[in-house]
Amino acid sequence: MAFYLLLLLFLTAGPSLAFPSLAKEHGIDTSLLMEHDLSKRQSSCPFNSNHQGAAPITSQYPYSGAKFPLPGTGIGGYQVPAPGDTAHYYTPPGPNDIRGPCPGLNALANHNFISHDGITTLAELTDAQQHVFNLAYDFAITLAVLGVTVDGDVITGKLSIGCDATSRTAPLGIALGQETGLNTHNKFEGDTSLTRNDFFTGGGDDYSFNGTLFAMMDKTCNSLFDYNGLSVFKNQRYNQSLQENPNFFYGPIAFVLFAAAVFLYRLFPNYGPDGTPDLATTSSWFGASQAPDGTWTHVPERIPDNWHNRHTPLDFAETDIDIVRQYTTYPVLLGGNTAAGSFDAINFQSIQQGKVPLDPQVVLCLWYQIIVDGVPASLSNLIQLPLQVLEFALTHLNPIFQGYGCPIKTL
Repeated sequence: MAFYLLLLLFLTAGPSLAFPSLAKEHGIDTSLLMEHDLSKRQSSCPFNSNHQGAAPITSQYPYSGAKFPLPGTGIGGYQVPAPGDTAHYYTPPGPNDIRGPCPGLNALANHNFISHDGITTLAELTDAQQHVFNLAYDFAITLAVLGVTVDGDVITGKLSIGCDATSRTAPLGIALGQETGLNTHNKFEGDTSLTRNDFFTGGGDDYSFNGTLFAMMDKTCNSLFDYNGLSVFKNQRYNQSLQENPNFFYGPIAFVLFAAAVFLYRLFPNYGPDGTPDLATTSSWFGASQAPDGTWTHVPERIPDNWHNRHTPLDFAETDIDIVRQYTTYPVLLGGNTAAGSFDAINFQSIQQGKVPLDPQVVLCLWYQIIVDGVPASLSNLIQLPLQVLEFALTHLNPIFQGYGCPIKTL
């Protein structure tokens, strides 16, 4: 009974209680959150009564062969979706389907590699990233665990790839905490996104495609979305947010944003790094359509026609080397703006005085620490995981990161 009363209190609370981390943050006007509290997020979230899981992988079309919890073969270079595999052909989302801030996940849902309605699971996410992108198993399950841990439900293993669908992700609608989906600010999503608004400057919309930002990215990269162009653009977005967003926060979750940039030239091109990260391919993944006047509008994301995934799996080592390269090319501080108009750097694990470590091995272990050690969600608050949630994360991640020589947390 006490748990039910606690949940009811949270669902009916004002913004200061429903968003305690933001209530503590100096300079943040919590009235901005009035339209984004938990109950209203749920009521405005699309609901598809005909939930169906991902289209199954068959012996005729095995893709990576991954079947959670077993990893796939890691052998890529095949066409996705496979010719004749109509179950994974493009299907546009309907008005009752959830889509969110991650173009890659939106595309996976539009091709039924994860549930088409946007309510997915740990198993679907782990398998789909291997089937489609040839992401290494340890990397795929880490990203899936991160999403489910901070934005989903560890009992059901379910996650909304967009808005708050707690009534569908939690068992019998009873949540261990906020299950607000990937749209939630400063958990999986963060400021300085490539094509999404910052939460506060976007009026709470940190998930919709922004054609102006895509145009900026295209212009900066000269329609070639490689390491050089994206390093420049990420630095531009950092400085833009720093100047325009008085509540700007750039915490450890920024590593996810660095990885997102890496994916544009390591995963998205035809044949991955052996292909070209050109405009046609990138715009298909982002759902970007250019109007006759040159502006960019949004259409549903889709896997490009006649597209093949990379030959070898993208793993932590390759990704973390690129993250360090991006950071050292345009080093910036991790931290946030304050009400006084100044910037405060953060200290978290190996991040000291806002500076990112330059050793890819240290960065690799930081992925683990971000999930299990209480990631800063603002300058004054840590996201501390409930015991049951922490146990879920440790169960899945300890065997992986112990093998990498990272310090392991135990209960």
